Amino acid sequence: MAIEFNIEESKKIKGVYIITPNISTDLRGNIWTSFFKEEIEKLLPKELYFKHDKFSRSCQNVLRGIHGDYKSWKYVTCVYGDIFQVIVDCRKDSPTYLKWESFDINENNQKMILIPPNMGNAYYVRSQEAIYHYKYAYDGEYVEVADQFTYAWDDCQINIKWPFNGKPILSSRDIEGKTLCVKRNQ
Repeated sequence: MAIEFNIEESKKIKGVYIITPNISTDLRGNIWTSFFKEEIEKLLPKELYFKHDKFSRSCQNVLRGIHGDYKSWKYVTCVYGDIFQVIVDCRKDSPTYLKWESFDINENNQKMILIPPNMGNAYYVRSQEAIYHYKYAYDGEYVEVADQFTYAWDDCQINIKWPFNGKPILSSRDIEGKTLCVKRNQ
C-alpha cells in the first residue's frame, strides 16, 4: 500500500489544509495512513514538529469548541463515528477574521484537517459516539486551558450553521464562552 495523501489548502481560510488519505479496502475492511512525517510536517514552519497526540470520545449531540491558542498547530480527524468539524479564523489581522469553514469528517472518508495557530477548533458529534484525534505541534511547552481562548459556540457574529435544532451537550467552558456580539431576546 502506497502512502499517499491528497493535500489541498482551504479555499476559504488561508493556512488550513485538508488532507485526504488513500484508503485501501478489501473484504476484511480498510486501512489508511493518518500521518507520514515527511508529507505532513512539510506543511509546518521550519523547526516545528508534532509532539503529542490526544483522543476524545464523545456521545451524540456533544459540541466541543470553539477553542484555540496562539502557537499550536493541530492535526485533527474523526477515527470512529461522524462529526461536523468547524474551523474559525481568529486572526484579527486576517481578511477572513471570524469566518468559518465546516467539514464532514467520519470513519468512511477519514479526512484530516491541519489547523494553524490562532484558529478556533470546534466539532459536533452526529453519530451515537465518536472518537476524535488531535495531534499537536508547538514551540516550547503545551498551552494549558487557562492560556487558550474560547468563543461562544452560538455567537451571532461568527454565526455558525450547526446541523441540529435544540441544545447540544456542552462543557461549562463552552457554556461560558466569550461572546463577541450582543444577543437580542426574541
